[in-house]
Amino acid sequence: MRYLYGVFLIAVAVSGAIFFVYRTSTPPAEPAASERPTAEFGGVSLKLEYATTTTAREKGLGGRESLPSNYGMLFVFIEDDYYGIWMKDMLVPIDIFWLDSDGNVVSVKEDVATSTYPNVFYPSAPARYVLETAAGFARSQNIEQGTPLVLKNFKRVSE
Repeated sequence: MRYLYGVFLIAVAVSGAIFFVYRTSTPPAEPAASERPTAEFGGVSLKLEYATTTTAREKGLGGRESLPSNYGMLFVFIEDDYYGIWMKDMLVPIDIFWLDSDGNVVSVKEDVATSTYPNVFYPSAPARYVLETAAGFARSQNIEQGTPLVLKNFKRVSE
């Protein structure tokens, strides 16, 4: 009986080790298209990336050599404030949208050039979110103050 108990314990240990190695070596599955973070903004569907930590917000889109026209980075903050955006390490111009807690545009800065660093751009009213897109998006989609950003599959985050 002791022999069977020992074999059982070894089998459990080996199974656990195999499961651990499999779980840590297998990358997570790509979310289904319906689960990917997206938003509708000015009638256009955007694929979103979120900047929810101080480090992610400081880096933003810095270092990117190009931005797709249907792509945006959403900076998420805990409370409304006058959040400044700079062009540090930016390689492409962008449009910047500040949005209130309901997702409505409160301020827009269009075609911000990479050469504007170290200038910092601020909204005209407190904002909860900041959205960065490729330059020209605001003009091509007629985005202006009051335009809503409708988030789909958005997971609430906090700092």
